[in-house]
Amino acid sequence: MKSHLRLLLLAALVVLCPLQGRPQDKPSAAETVENLKLQIIDIKAREDNLRLRVQQLDEDLKPENIERALAGVGSTRPEELREQRRRQLTIEKTAVVAQLDETAALRSRLEADLAAAEVDAYQQSAKGYTVQNEMLVSQSPITFRWLLLAALVVVAGIGVSIIFVLRLRVSAGRNDN
Repeated sequence: MKSHLRLLLLAALVVLCPLQGRPQDKPSAAETVENLKLQIIDIKAREDNLRLRVQQLDEDLKPENIERALAGVGSTRPEELREQRRRQLTIEKTAVVAQLDETAALRSRLEADLAAAEVDAYQQSAKGYTVQNEMLVSQSPITFRWLLLAALVVVAGIGVSIIFVLRLRVSAGRNDN
């Protein structure tokens, strides 16, 4: 009897566990389009800031501005200070230009992804696909899991009934002897 109970519990566990992995909720194509648009706006703002920084560095690299930046600094070798300042600004400008190039490449990739997502969104809308329809189907009151659970309960009930009937016959046979 204990082995039957264990089998019954194991079967219930199998039925109650998801039989197939449900894919993670993937955003709809329209949501993807909106997310990509927001990312592109963010990237464009970052590009604008980097361009402004490059302009500022170009301005700071002018000899008169380097001279003005070091006006309050006393030194016996002002040429070396000016050269050091020019090198620092040049290194910073090179780094900012590299960031600007990376950001421009990222923006172009996002724009290509946006174009593809817009095509997907259009195709989904043409099919009549909506998230609401998908939610209604997934929230159906009679799901496959519940049907399996009901079948398991019926099979378990039949199994218990058979065991009960067999025990009654065995005990009735012993009483006849």
